[in-house]
Amino acid sequence: MISIVIPVLNEAETIEKLLFHLVDNTDLNSISEIIVVDGGSTDGTQKLVKDLDLSIQVLHSEKGRAKQMNLGAKAASGGILYFLHADSFPPNRYDKYIIEEIKKGNNAGCFRLQFDHNHWWLRLASWLTQFRWRACRGGDQSQFITKELFNEIGGFDESYIIYEDNILINELYARNEFVVINKKIKTSARLYERHGIWKLQYHFWAIYVKKWFGASADDLFAYYKKHISC
Repeated sequence: MISIVIPVLNEAETIEKLLFHLVDNTDLNSISEIIVVDGGSTDGTQKLVKDLDLSIQVLHSEKGRAKQMNLGAKAASGGILYFLHADSFPPNRYDKYIIEEIKKGNNAGCFRLQFDHNHWWLRLASWLTQFRWRACRGGDQSQFITKELFNEIGGFDESYIIYEDNILINELYARNEFVVINKKIKTSARLYERHGIWKLQYHFWAIYVKKWFGASADDLFAYYKKHISC
């Protein structure tokens, strides 16, 4: 059984569409629950989710995706955790693909990516995500992992306000516990549209390189806050 965990913060624009997508594109017998973990939304996200007739579990957390996802994982009853961003839409029968990999002994992994944008760079970046290269990984591709392995690792590192997905992925690669499912998850390019494709890509590369050279969690967040979140 799969427990889907979605961290949200002011996602009223997309969350309803995502939740119906998740229900419509799966065999519900494979889904233990869908858990939305809110980090303090002020745009009505919580009420919107609660008002849907979908039996979605809503949890309240301190702000920070790592904290939110860890809280969701603790509440999950399924043996497989599936962490998903609120603006990423997995392929039809995503549950089947995940369970097939688990049965093969692949205890963690993601889908390949497709942006909802036709810019050549984003199409190229999307195409590259089909390969297992570590540099092609990111949270927008979603993350499935057995609850046993997640707990063994210790969950997401809550000292990271950003880059928390990558820290977990690094640990999985170090253990040789990662597979890329060759099916596309479609994610929003809204952040690229807001900042400009090359400008945002430069900042993402800068964060990656800073971490490579030993930047702390606080250093990465300070850079992100200065150049991206503003």
